[in-house]
Amino acid sequence: MAELSMRIAGLTLKNPVMTASGTFGYGLEYADLTDLPSLGGIVVKGTTLEPREGNPYPRMAETPSGMLNAVGLQNRGVDSFIRTIYPRIKEIDTNWIVNVSGSSVETYVACAEKIASLERVPAIELNISCPNVKQGGMAFGVTVEGAAGVVRAVRRVYPKTLIVKLSPNVTDVAEIARAVEGEGADAVSLINTLLAMAVDVEKRCPVLSTVTGGLSGPCVKPVALRMVWQVARAVRIPVIGMGGIAGWKDAVEFMLAGASAVQIGTYNFVDPTVSAKVIRGINDYCDRHGFASASELTGALL
Repeated sequence: MAELSMRIAGLTLKNPVMTASGTFGYGLEYADLTDLPSLGGIVVKGTTLEPREGNPYPRMAETPSGMLNAVGLQNRGVDSFIRTIYPRIKEIDTNWIVNVSGSSVETYVACAEKIASLERVPAIELNISCPNVKQGGMAFGVTVEGAAGVVRAVRRVYPKTLIVKLSPNVTDVAEIARAVEGEGADAVSLINTLLAMAVDVEKRCPVLSTVTGGLSGPCVKPVALRMVWQVARAVRIPVIGMGGIAGWKDAVEFMLAGASAVQIGTYNFVDPTVSAKVIRGINDYCDRHGFASASELTGALL
């Protein structure tokens, strides 16, 4: 039986498998289908300082081997999260990580400050990479200056583990990763969705109300894997890999390419029990290949 626990900066994970923001709600929605305490961590849905209605419908569409979404960070705001969600999740024994987004540096900072006060939330995932909002989000994540600036500001007020979620919609993702590492990020997670679109040929119009949205699912995995490999070679902080993981083999690929942990996203909609299967698969793989711990898989690509 391999040792599956993993360290990500100040976090100790029971195993390297987490759920990705926006695909697992607040975790409570899956409580009847998945043993939440068995997960390495749960990244709750995107949270902003003020409530957001999100984008107009239609805002989701199925594509070959994936899906498009333009939800637009719909949520009730950080104060509502603290008041109504946090009391319900804080006693569940896993790592609760809040995905924090904003429309300005000031709103990122204010939201992070509020989350910092929650004892049972040991980390935030700073979302500087969302392609589905017209302000903030990806605007900060596609330039070195923008990414560095927001991370620098949040680092000043947030003392716990700071994970920065990177955009794939850039020329050089490693350059962005080095910039946020230099400003105090404890880890990076990647990739967020790829900017994409779909067209309704009968109506001769875009399928999504926003025209473009974020592409996720198995179709993005080769791109995600390449970017994780690049970033893992460029930074010294831990890398959390995601993008098209649908089974244990996908997760092991990301770890061999340099990821210390993984997040499972879109496939939760297909199989809500996928995380448990991936955890078992990683353990079996380690046993078959003589790895005493899952941490030995990180960067073990020959």
